[in-house]
Amino acid sequence: MVRGWKAALGGLAVALLLAGAGIGGQRLLTAAAPPPAAPVRVSSVPVLAGTVGRENMPVWLEGIGTVQPFNSVTVRVRVDGELQLLAFREGQTVKAGDLLARIDPRPFEAQLAQAEAKKAQDEALLANARRDLERNLNLKEYASRQQVDTQRAQVAQYEAQIRADQAGIDSIRVQLGYTTITAPIDGRIGIRSVDQGNIVRAGDTGGIASITQVQPIAVVFTLPEKTLPAILAAQAAGAVRVVALDREGRAALGEGTLSVIDNQIDSSTGTIRMKAEFANDPQRLWPGQFVAVRLLAETKRNATIVPSTVVQRGPQGTYAYVITAEQTVEQRAIKVGRIEEGKALIEEGLAPGERVVVDGQYRLQPGSRVTIVERPPASTTAPGAAPATAPGASAPGVAAKP
Repeated sequence: MVRGWKAALGGLAVALLLAGAGIGGQRLLTAAAPPPAAPVRVSSVPVLAGTVGRENMPVWLEGIGTVQPFNSVTVRVRVDGELQLLAFREGQTVKAGDLLARIDPRPFEAQLAQAEAKKAQDEALLANARRDLERNLNLKEYASRQQVDTQRAQVAQYEAQIRADQAGIDSIRVQLGYTTITAPIDGRIGIRSVDQGNIVRAGDTGGIASITQVQPIAVVFTLPEKTLPAILAAQAAGAVRVVALDREGRAALGEGTLSVIDNQIDSSTGTIRMKAEFANDPQRLWPGQFVAVRLLAETKRNATIVPSTVVQRGPQGTYAYVITAEQTVEQRAIKVGRIEEGKALIEEGLAPGERVVVDGQYRLQPGSRVTIVERPPASTTAPGAAPATAPGASAPGVAAKP
């Protein structure tokens, strides 16, 4: 009987222990379980959007060149003598025929007076010889034939001498004219190489100064030979527009027209030389200056145009983010013809009227939901992106969407 009670008490103790262990384990499991996850919130990316448009797009060809004067002359003396007068200032702009310098004319004036006196003397001898010939002719049979012939020869000799005298006078007058030096062309005078009072000679190679014509002025430049067919086609259609820019290609220095295409291609470089003429008013182009050149080869009519910031580049090539009706984006491959002045010509992949992402692409991936804003927040502007568009204004080449 006692043994039965002990057994019953032992079983009750074991049951209580097992129940306590179960409650403790449940508490441990409950404490270790993570809290339920919060519901996922889908956020949208703010982007600047625009509409693919159609417009005329100029196609420019770019090269490098140097400015050359339209005409250049070294002013040299043509007679020897003392340089009595310099009538110009260095850097002065002159017109053709303006007085530049004068050489002492007195030696040539003396030679001219001497030649004129010699001619007058020979004219007097000729007049006397003609009178003698006339008297011999009047004597008729009383004058011998030999006397008449001799007198005629004397007259012809003096006539020839007078013609020689006149030629000598003309020559001295030309030499005297060379003592006055005038500008042969319009242009700007450079730094003079001789001072007033020096003895100058016709054989001097340096000259007095140089004159360069800078209005108009020329630019000689080169372009790849593959561009020649397009340039010839443009020239056949009319005047070809050429723009000269500074060395960095930023500031325009002048606008002109193509005047000459060289008659052969340089086989060593694969380029062809051309010359363009510029009015150069104001004078921003200077002889010897290095410039960048842009030539308008053609204008694409009704081309599909988007801002250049729409074009993205990846491992598979160029693409753009197109905004769907559900306000999500899809990544679409595109073919870009060329990029000019912040605008891209799209040959394949986009159609006019479609909405595209202009700025804010760096946070996008296919299927992302977007919110269209007028201008991207400063914190979301990608490095190197184009400046934000002003409120209410359209992005270049597209119509901004609110």
